[in-house]
Amino acid sequence: MGSLADRLRALALGLGAPGLFLIAFLDSSFLSLPEIADLLVVYMVTHHKSRAVLYAASTTVGSIAGCLVMYGIGKKGGDALMRKRFATDKVDRAMALFQRYGVLAVLVPSLLPPPAPFKIFVLLAGAAHIEVRKFILAIAIGRGVRYLVLAILAVEYGDRALAYMRANSVTASLAAIGLLAVGLIVYLIWSKAQTRKSR
Repeated sequence: MGSLADRLRALALGLGAPGLFLIAFLDSSFLSLPEIADLLVVYMVTHHKSRAVLYAASTTVGSIAGCLVMYGIGKKGGDALMRKRFATDKVDRAMALFQRYGVLAVLVPSLLPPPAPFKIFVLLAGAAHIEVRKFILAIAIGRGVRYLVLAILAVEYGDRALAYMRANSVTASLAAIGLLAVGLIVYLIWSKAQTRKSR
């Protein structure tokens, strides 16, 4: 896998933004390429700071596309697949989380850096038949925030951005989750207010 990862890294560097799309797609679907997308975003943004948003967006869209492949697999046969690989009670608990919290059960893991598990949540989202538009939105927010923050850090700190992200990953993740929670509360309050007005 090391030589394949090296070849993919070299290909991505040669392609630029489409290369980031490819790496993120493969990492979110068929292959496991831990941190390669993060490293490439930092490296490319450090060398082309004016393209920071383009690189973050390309990586995010690639991740969404790859996640949709895994979501499709989960939707078609994910429940049986999960029950073969994991204990039935664990799968039942995970499915209960999806039925209770919906897309938040995907959004939160999508924010977290490696080695936090992510693909299992994507498969379970498909198996739980989470609405595809909501699933895409959750991945777009989670991955978009993650890669955009990484790109901004690369502009500010250069090659030290990933080390900074690793050192502060727990704090950054908790801050992002806190912001999401506040956003959700504000949305729920607004939604209730709109419902009352319409009565």
